[in-house]
Amino acid sequence: MRFLTAAAQLATAGLLLAFVGCANAQQAYPSKPIHIIVTFAPGGSNDILARLYGPKLTEAWGQPVIVDNRPGANGVNGAVDLVKAAPDGHTLMMHSSTHIITPLLVKVPYDTIKDFAPVSTVCLSEDVLVIHPSVPANNVRELIALAKSKPGELNFGSSGSGGSLHLAGELFSLLAGIKMQHIPYKGAQPVVTDLMGGQVQVFFSPPIVVLPHVKSGKIKALAVSGKQRMAALPQVPTFTEAGLPGFEVAVWQGFFAPAATPKAIIDKLSAEIARITALPEINKALTNQGMEPFVAGPAQFAAIIKADVARWGKTIKTANVKLEN
Repeated sequence: MRFLTAAAQLATAGLLLAFVGCANAQQAYPSKPIHIIVTFAPGGSNDILARLYGPKLTEAWGQPVIVDNRPGANGVNGAVDLVKAAPDGHTLMMHSSTHIITPLLVKVPYDTIKDFAPVSTVCLSEDVLVIHPSVPANNVRELIALAKSKPGELNFGSSGSGGSLHLAGELFSLLAGIKMQHIPYKGAQPVVTDLMGGQVQVFFSPPIVVLPHVKSGKIKALAVSGKQRMAALPQVPTFTEAGLPGFEVAVWQGFFAPAATPKAIIDKLSAEIARITALPEINKALTNQGMEPFVAGPAQFAAIIKADVARWGKTIKTANVKLEN
């Protein structure tokens, strides 16, 4: 009996120590600057979001937040850096649905599910189909007719081969029965630069990247991928309204941490990101850029990721998408 009592006491003490350690980890965090890895070039939607949330995290916790752009390999390079980082919550990653799409197309040096801890989503973003003004099409039907008359001659840019914007172009081509030439870049902003310069003709873009140029008339917006028109572009029809039902693409964006990050830290981060997203100025900033504020905590975010792996896997197989260099 004495042995059992002693064992029970030890077990209880162990649980108490674990609880205290967990609480201390949460209270002590953050204890140094926080780095947010952005896996694409500056100027893209992930970069803009990281720089929107960074100052708010600094205000809340008093620690500097540094945005590290680590583009390359369609987000793989930055993801590898996160996997290698200390799992203490001081290195995070802002990424989008591309994070789970690339590994469906090419072998990567990590496990998309096991090596990352989903922290929180911040928004959902529909795609906007934009074209260079020189393209002789004023709506989706005219663009499809043009592409059919010149098979393979029209090109479309993306932020990286195998990313969500690449797949949007492939899905559009599949539904429309056309063929366009894909041109991959290392981020959305370089695509916009070449689109305005006329080197790229078509782009399926996050609204936050192209809205200023659409409003200035430098590029034309033909359709948005949501079920409803976008508040920031009320004059632009949905694809269903434009005559191409079935093209509905919603991309999430959110924060990740290394897999072994303590749950207490993940929960603290998730709660703070939810609080920031609910701030009127952040909510307004997202909405004005064509994004829908959307908070999914760690468990819900993980479920979304698993569901999207199945959904995008089906699209890739049906469209026979291949990764390009």
